Amino acid sequence: MDRLGYVGAIRAAGSGARGPATLFGDRETGWTEMFDRAARVAGGLRAMGLERGDRVAILSPNSDLYVLLYLAIPWAGGVIAPLNIRWSAAEIRHALGDCTPAFAFVGGCVDPDILSLFDARKETTGFVSMDGTGDLARTTISDLLEAEPVGDAGLSGNDLFGIFYTGGTTGRAKGVMLSHAGVVGNAMAMRDLGLFPANARALLVTPLFHMAAVAAQTMALLAGGESVILPAFDPGKALDAIARHRITDVLLVPTMIQMLLDVPGFEPGKLQGLRRIMYGASPMPEATLDRAMAAAPHIDFLQCYGMTELSPTAVMLTPEFHRGDHRAAGRHRGAGRPIRDVDIRIVDEAGKPVPPGDVGQVLVRSPGVMLGYWKLPEETAAALVDGWMHTGDGGRIDDHGVLYVVDRIKDMIVSGAENVYSAEVESALSQHPGIAQCAVIGVPDTQWGERVHAVIVARPGAEVTAEAVMDHCRSLIAGYKCPRSVEFRTGLPMSAAGKILKAELRAPYWQGRGRNVA
Repeated sequence: MDRLGYVGAIRAAGSGARGPATLFGDRETGWTEMFDRAARVAGGLRAMGLERGDRVAILSPNSDLYVLLYLAIPWAGGVIAPLNIRWSAAEIRHALGDCTPAFAFVGGCVDPDILSLFDARKETTGFVSMDGTGDLARTTISDLLEAEPVGDAGLSGNDLFGIFYTGGTTGRAKGVMLSHAGVVGNAMAMRDLGLFPANARALLVTPLFHMAAVAAQTMALLAGGESVILPAFDPGKALDAIARHRITDVLLVPTMIQMLLDVPGFEPGKLQGLRRIMYGASPMPEATLDRAMAAAPHIDFLQCYGMTELSPTAVMLTPEFHRGDHRAAGRHRGAGRPIRDVDIRIVDEAGKPVPPGDVGQVLVRSPGVMLGYWKLPEETAAALVDGWMHTGDGGRIDDHGVLYVVDRIKDMIVSGAENVYSAEVESALSQHPGIAQCAVIGVPDTQWGERVHAVIVARPGAEVTAEAVMDHCRSLIAGYKCPRSVEFRTGLPMSAAGKILKAELRAPYWQGRGRNVA
């Protein structure tokens, strides 16, 4: 089944399913109805001129319609290009210019400056409103649902499924090209380890423009069960949904787990029906894990480590590593062991394997490895060598086959569940006329795991404040990427080659702490 296209795999899994497929607010959609709606939206897109391989952008909060589009777009023969709703107008402009979508589905409260970007592209990009609002709502998704249904375009496992944008190490986001087989096969391999079993009731609350959420959505659909969808994460509403809908499986990032436990009047009984929590994307504080396991000892915790370029999971830390002898030995701090069809290699700077237990760069080879970066052949060639994805993460493997990610070779910060590349933030900072030099690092944060911290050298005579720096960044990049704290210095530590020594900048903040990366 993992060689089928996305639509074929989901249709095969849901062909005999009973009960609802999705629940969003008061709107419940059955499996047969969901497939019919996907065929109609696909028919509407084809009638409007969509051709095989055309990109279709989505900019919207979570909804059942978002899940529907993950079926309808490939059903029509298109390629999905989800956009981050937290991006600035400049970032969205870049992505639109990069993937040049033939159509764009837009929903939710969208800033007028962002809507104007789609208006400017009206000669090349068809605009479809998800909720019928906005001055550009010439076509709505309701219109497409009235179209005649069409047959599945029959995209295969080798075809391009989607372009998923990641933070850019060179100051701009890169489009990661993932295949149908990569996404479906990766989800099936995770299910092999116990996640989202048949007839699971899933809660989809992480944003569906993130690949981890797409993996959870795909596993939920392959389970033939029910997906309860919330537009965004609200800890009180999520906790109530878990209890009311008897949710069995959910993807949460550690910050979300902590927020659930901190809900005023938290009642452990609301988690009684929950069986599995899949977590990852940022370090799990041990205190949070202890609290969660104490509140709900019946829940299995499964940690996933990977990246968008891997569709997205490479290794998984299964429940037994969170308990008993493995826990006593500290293996709960590991990232996990390879899932099915994944090979891991740890190499030195020359690309040669290091001795067992030594730290080196983590390389991954699997069917889920990306097809490449969209229109970036040089970056693709640097990241993919002989089929091995160079993750940029430093890690080691113990004698139980558990991978430990000990630091990031790339200067990436994981704040909450969002990946922030320091180079992208530094690029924004450097455009401030009062900044002579800057360096961006991740420092410990009790709420977010890490926060973005800027170290700045001001130009002589310039009056630069922390507030002004933050306001400047917000005009160029998403809010979660902006510095949450700013430090001013007269100079930055430099190597003989003129490189800023970020290790020296980080050291005072991380002294006595382990940077265990989940």
